[in-house]
Amino acid sequence: MLTAAPKLNTERLILRAHRLQDYADSAAMWADPKVSKYILPEPATPAESWSRFLRYAGHWQMLGFGYWCVTTHDERFVGEIGFANYKRDIRPALGDTPEAGWVLAPWAQGQGFAREAMNAALDWADTRFDQTVAIFHPAHDVSQKLAERLGYRKSHTAHYMGGDTIVMQRPNPK
Repeated sequence: MLTAAPKLNTERLILRAHRLQDYADSAAMWADPKVSKYILPEPATPAESWSRFLRYAGHWQMLGFGYWCVTTHDERFVGEIGFANYKRDIRPALGDTPEAGWVLAPWAQGQGFAREAMNAALDWADTRFDQTVAIFHPAHDVSQKLAERLGYRKSHTAHYMGGDTIVMQRPNPK
Protein backbone atom coordinates (compact mmCIF):
# COMPACT_ATOMS: atom_id res chain seq x y z
CA MET A 1 0.00 0.00 0.00
CA LEU A 2 1.21 3.50 -0.82
CA THR A 3 1.86 5.77 2.15
CA ALA A 4 2.53 8.94 0.15
CA ALA A 5 1.16 10.35 -3.09
CA PRO A 6 3.06 9.14 -6.14
CA LYS A 7 4.28 11.85 -8.49
CA LEU A 8 2.32 12.07 -11.75
CA ASN A 9 3.27 14.31 -14.66
CA THR A 10 1.11 15.66 -17.46
CA GLU A 11 1.93 17.98 -20.32
CA ARG A 12 1.49 21.11 -18.15
CA LEU A 13 1.16 19.84 -14.59
CA ILE A 14 2.77 17.93 -11.76
CA LEU A 15 0.62 16.01 -9.28
CA ARG A 16 2.64 15.35 -6.14
CA ALA A 17 2.41 14.91 -2.40
CA HIS A 18 1.59 18.02 -0.42
CA ARG A 19 4.50 19.74 1.27
CA LEU A 20 4.33 21.95 4.34
CA GLN A 21 5.11 25.00 2.20
CA ASP A 22 1.92 24.34 0.15
CA TYR A 23 -0.28 25.16 3.14
CA ALA A 24 -0.39 28.94 2.55
CA ASP A 25 -1.55 28.49 -1.06
CA SER A 26 -4.06 25.83 -0.08
CA ALA A 27 -5.48 27.96 2.75
CA ALA A 28 -5.74 31.01 0.49
CA MET A 29 -7.59 28.97 -2.14
CA TRP A 30 -10.08 27.55 0.37
CA ALA A 31 -10.65 31.01 1.90
CA ASP A 32 -11.75 32.40 -1.47
CA PRO A 33 -15.58 32.65 -1.69
CA LYS A 34 -15.51 31.82 -5.42
CA VAL A 35 -13.72 28.56 -4.69
CA SER A 36 -15.80 27.47 -1.72
CA LYS A 37 -19.19 28.60 -3.06
CA TYR A 38 -20.54 25.14 -3.95
CA ILE A 39 -18.33 23.09 -1.62
CA LEU A 40 -18.51 24.64 1.85
CA PRO A 41 -21.19 26.56 3.73
CA GLU A 42 -18.73 29.49 3.84
CA PRO A 43 -15.04 30.08 3.02
CA ALA A 44 -12.66 28.02 5.14
CA THR A 45 -10.83 29.44 8.11
CA PRO A 46 -7.08 28.83 8.40
CA ALA A 47 -7.77 26.15 11.05
CA GLU A 48 -10.27 24.36 8.79
CA SER A 49 -7.78 24.47 5.94
CA TRP A 50 -5.06 23.10 8.21
CA SER A 51 -7.30 20.15 9.19
CA ARG A 52 -8.05 19.45 5.52
CA PHE A 53 -4.36 19.69 4.69
CA LEU A 54 -3.52 17.09 7.36
CA ARG A 55 -6.38 14.84 6.15
CA TYR A 56 -4.75 14.75 2.74
CA ALA A 57 -1.56 13.25 4.19
CA GLY A 58 -3.57 10.94 6.43
CA HIS A 59 -5.52 9.48 3.53
CA TRP A 60 -2.33 8.30 1.85
CA GLN A 61 -0.96 6.97 5.12
CA MET A 62 -4.10 5.07 6.15
CA LEU A 63 -5.83 4.18 2.87
CA GLY A 64 -3.16 4.23 0.17
CA PHE A 65 -4.95 6.94 -1.81
CA GLY A 66 -5.74 10.59 -1.34
CA TYR A 67 -5.30 14.06 -2.79
CA TRP A 68 -2.44 15.45 -4.78
CA CYS A 69 -1.11 18.97 -4.76
CA VAL A 70 -1.23 20.16 -8.37
CA THR A 71 1.36 22.61 -9.67
CA THR A 72 2.60 23.83 -13.00
CA HIS A 73 6.02 22.57 -14.07
CA ASP A 74 7.52 25.76 -12.64
CA GLU A 75 5.87 24.94 -9.25
CA ARG A 76 3.02 27.46 -9.32
CA PHE A 77 0.18 26.19 -7.14
CA VAL A 78 -2.82 25.16 -9.26
CA GLY A 79 -5.02 23.32 -6.77
CA GLU A 80 -5.78 19.95 -5.25
CA ILE A 81 -7.33 16.85 -6.79
CA GLY A 82 -7.69 13.24 -5.86
CA PHE A 83 -9.74 10.63 -4.05
CA ALA A 84 -10.96 10.38 -0.49
CA ASN A 85 -13.14 8.45 1.90
CA TYR A 86 -14.60 11.10 4.18
CA LYS A 87 -17.16 8.78 5.83
CA ARG A 88 -19.73 11.45 5.03
CA ASP A 89 -23.11 11.49 6.71
CA ILE A 90 -24.85 11.28 3.33
CA ARG A 91 -28.03 9.34 2.58
CA PRO A 92 -27.91 6.98 0.87
CA ALA A 93 -24.35 6.31 2.03
CA LEU A 94 -21.44 6.15 -0.40
CA GLY A 95 -19.87 3.19 1.40
CA ASP A 96 -16.14 2.88 0.93
CA THR A 97 -16.13 3.80 -2.76
CA PRO A 98 -13.39 6.39 -3.31
CA GLU A 99 -14.83 9.85 -3.85
CA ALA A 100 -13.15 11.95 -6.54
CA GLY A 101 -12.77 15.68 -6.11
CA TRP A 102 -11.01 18.67 -7.57
CA VAL A 103 -10.58 22.27 -6.58
CA LEU A 104 -8.49 24.91 -8.31
CA ALA A 105 -7.15 28.31 -7.38
CA PRO A 106 -9.16 31.08 -9.05
CA TRP A 107 -6.33 32.01 -11.46
CA ALA A 108 -6.20 28.40 -12.74
CA GLN A 109 -9.89 27.91 -13.47
CA GLY A 110 -11.17 27.69 -17.04
CA GLN A 111 -7.85 26.57 -18.54
CA GLY A 112 -8.43 22.82 -18.71
CA PHE A 113 -6.17 22.11 -15.73
CA ALA A 114 -8.83 20.20 -13.78
CA ARG A 115 -9.52 17.88 -16.70
CA GLU A 116 -5.82 17.35 -17.39
CA ALA A 117 -5.04 16.58 -13.75
CA MET A 118 -8.10 14.36 -13.25
CA ASN A 119 -7.32 12.35 -16.38
CA ALA A 120 -3.92 11.53 -14.87
CA ALA A 121 -5.46 10.76 -11.49
CA LEU A 122 -8.14 8.55 -13.04
CA ASP A 123 -5.52 6.64 -15.06
CA TRP A 124 -3.83 5.93 -11.72
CA ALA A 125 -7.16 5.09 -10.02
CA ASP A 126 -8.23 2.71 -12.77
CA THR A 127 -5.41 0.36 -11.77
CA ARG A 128 -6.76 0.24 -8.21
CA PHE A 129 -10.53 0.79 -7.97
CA ASP A 130 -13.58 -0.81 -9.57
CA GLN A 131 -15.35 2.54 -9.53
CA THR A 132 -15.26 6.04 -8.07
CA VAL A 133 -18.00 8.51 -7.18
CA ALA A 134 -18.19 12.28 -7.10
CA ILE A 135 -20.72 14.52 -5.38
CA PHE A 136 -21.88 17.99 -6.34
CA HIS A 137 -24.13 20.78 -5.21
CA PRO A 138 -27.02 20.76 -7.72
CA ALA A 139 -26.11 24.26 -8.97
CA HIS A 140 -22.45 23.44 -9.61
CA ASP A 141 -22.95 22.89 -13.33
CA VAL A 142 -19.32 23.46 -14.36
CA SER A 143 -18.00 20.60 -12.23
CA GLN A 144 -20.86 18.30 -13.20
CA LYS A 145 -20.08 18.90 -16.89
CA LEU A 146 -16.41 18.15 -16.27
CA ALA A 147 -17.38 14.98 -14.40
CA GLU A 148 -19.42 13.87 -17.43
CA ARG A 149 -16.41 14.49 -19.72
CA LEU A 150 -14.37 12.35 -17.33
CA GLY A 151 -16.84 9.47 -17.62
CA TYR A 152 -19.05 10.07 -14.57
CA ARG A 153 -22.80 9.61 -14.91
CA LYS A 154 -25.53 10.77 -12.56
CA SER A 155 -26.51 7.97 -10.23
CA HIS A 156 -28.96 9.61 -7.85
CA THR A 157 -29.74 12.57 -5.65
CA ALA A 158 -28.68 12.14 -2.04
CA HIS A 159 -29.34 14.11 1.13
CA TYR A 160 -26.25 15.79 2.59
CA MET A 161 -25.74 18.75 4.93
CA GLY A 162 -29.42 19.62 4.92
CA GLY A 163 -29.93 19.62 1.16
CA ASP A 164 -29.83 17.70 -2.08
CA THR A 165 -26.50 16.52 -3.48
CA ILE A 166 -25.93 15.04 -6.92
CA VAL A 167 -24.06 11.71 -6.81
CA MET A 168 -22.25 10.65 -9.98
CA GLN A 169 -20.52 7.30 -10.54
CA ARG A 170 -17.71 6.27 -12.85
CA PRO A 171 -17.10 2.55 -13.31
CA ASN A 172 -13.56 1.52 -14.14
CA PRO A 173 -13.50 1.47 -17.96
CA LYS A 174 -10.68 -1.10 -18.13
